[in-house]
Amino acid sequence: MRIAYGVHGFGRGHAMRALAVLPELAERHELLILAGGDAYNALWPDYPVARIPTLKYHYGKRGKLSNYLNAKRNAAMILDLLTHGPAYQMVEDMIRGFHPDVILTDSEAYTHHLGRGLRIPRITFDHFGLLVYCRPEMSRWDRLIRRGNAFVYRTLFGDPDRAVVSGFFHAPAAREGVCVVGPVIREEVRRLEPTRGEHLVVYVSKPDEFSPDLERALLEVGCPARVYGTPRRGLQDNLHFKPIANLPFIEDLASCRAVIGTTGNQLSGEVIYFGKPMLGKPMACLEQRLNAVQLETRGIGMQAVRRRITADLLRTFLAREEEFLANVRREFRDGKREALDAIERFADELVGSPRQATPSPAS
Repeated sequence: MRIAYGVHGFGRGHAMRALAVLPELAERHELLILAGGDAYNALWPDYPVARIPTLKYHYGKRGKLSNYLNAKRNAAMILDLLTHGPAYQMVEDMIRGFHPDVILTDSEAYTHHLGRGLRIPRITFDHFGLLVYCRPEMSRWDRLIRRGNAFVYRTLFGDPDRAVVSGFFHAPAAREGVCVVGPVIREEVRRLEPTRGEHLVVYVSKPDEFSPDLERALLEVGCPARVYGTPRRGLQDNLHFKPIANLPFIEDLASCRAVIGTTGNQLSGEVIYFGKPMLGKPMACLEQRLNAVQLETRGIGMQAVRRRITADLLRTFLAREEEFLANVRREFRDGKREALDAIERFADELVGSPRQATPSPAS
C-alpha cells in the first residue's frame, strides 16, 4: 500500500509518535513523509522527508495561548490553504506524483485538505483527537472550551474517514470509526532500562517556561537537575543546562529520580513508561491542562500553576515519591501495537471497499 504521512511540525511530540510507528510502516508499505518545523528536523536523519510549511502556536506575554497571534502569524499559511496557493500546489504535486492509497496525518493541515480535495481516504493519528472525537472527563467550563477547539480543528482539517487517538489516559470514543490507544513509545525509549538516579529532568518547550520562580526553587532545594529547552548551556550550581538531543535526553529521562515538565501527551507517556513521577507544568492550553489534571487524578504526579513552582512545592512533590512510584508502576499501557493494528485495519477497510462518509464528530 502507498501511504502519504503528514506530520505536524510544532513541538517534538508529533515526530516522536511518528518515529514509533515508522519502522514497521516502512517495512510494509511505500511511504511519502511530509513534515515541517521541529518534526522535519527530528525525522530527516532517519527517513527521507519532504519539507512543507507548518502551523505554529503563539503565546502572549503572560504565556497564555493567543488566538489573536495565532490568527495573525498563521494568516499567510491559512490563506494559502484556503485559496490553494503556491505551497498548497507544491504539496499537491508531491501527493499526485506519489499516488497514495491512503493519507495518514498527525494534525497536519495540507495533507488533510488535499486528502479531502483529491478524495483520498484519510486516517488521523494524533492526540488532539481526544478532544474532538472522544469524551474525556472535564469541567463544564472546559467542555465549552473543548467545543471551540473542536470547531477550529474541524475547520482546519475537516472530518477524517477514521481516527486513531493516542493518550496516556482513556476516554471513550464519541462516534464510530475512532480507536483510542495508549501512549505510543518509540524504539529508542524501549531499548533503555529505567534506573533510579538522584537527578531531576526539567523540560520546557519554550525558553520562557523556565521561569525565575522555577529556577529559584531548583537552586534552593539543591537537587541536581538537567534542564532541557532553554538556550543556556553548562553548569550553574546544581543545574546542568543541556541542548535538546534525542538519545541524551531519553537516557537522562530513564535514569532520573523525577521529571518536571510541560504536559504534552508524548512526553507524559514516555515519563510514565519509565515509571517516573512527574510535576506537570502545563502550557496554557486545554490539552495540556487536561493532561496535568489526569497525572494528579491518577496519583502519578502533581500539577503546578504556571510560574508558581516554589521550593516548598518541589519538596512536597519529592517527599511523595514513593506514593507516586507505587501508582505509576500500575498505570502504563503500551499503545504502539494497538496503533499499528488500528492503522492497518482502517487502511484495509478504506482501500478494500468503497469510501463511506462518516458522521461529523460530536462536540
